[in-house]
Formats: sequence, C-alpha cells, structure tokens
Amino acid sequence: MEPTEEVPTDPDAAVEALADHLVATAERPVPPATNRWLGEAEAVARDAASAGIEPAVRRERVEQVAALLSEADATGDETADAHIDAATACCEVVLDG
Repeated sequence: MEPTEEVPTDPDAAVEALADHLVATAERPVPPATNRWLGEAEAVARDAASAGIEPAVRRERVEQVAALLSEADATGDETADAHIDAATACCEVVLDG
C-alpha cells in the first residue's frame, strides 16, 4: 500500500489499511528505537485486522496502536513517515466510527 492512497472512511477497511501501512514501515530504514514502537504497533494492528475479532476488542487494539504510534519518533524516512501518518489517520477513522 502506497502512503499516498486515501485513508478509507469505512472502519473495517481502515483497520485493514492500518495493518498494511504498518507492515510497509518494516520495509523501510527506520531507527531501532522507533522500529521497536512500530513493530509492536504492527503486531497489534494485525491482530485488530484478524477475522472474527469482536468489535470491542478491535477498538481496544486500535487504541493500543494509536498509543504506540504516538510514542514513535520521526523516522528520517519520508515514505515511512507517510505510512505512519496514514496509519494514525486510519486509527482515527476506526475510533471515531
């Protein structure tokens, strides 16, 4: 998923996009301290995107992802930062939906 794609307005699609954006950051040159936050956020986001998850649990997972992303510093990589910004926007869609 390219970071220039629009953020989905549907919460279900936003959860999928959230996980995709965080998976994409793993392919970028990110400092180890930031990568730690992103790796944990990716794992939680993938759990949130799993089939059959209860809506309340999904919301809780997305809240965890948003908190983890707020701890991550800038990466120094424009593409990774764009994916993080898009992931943050996806969290907002889910949590506001």
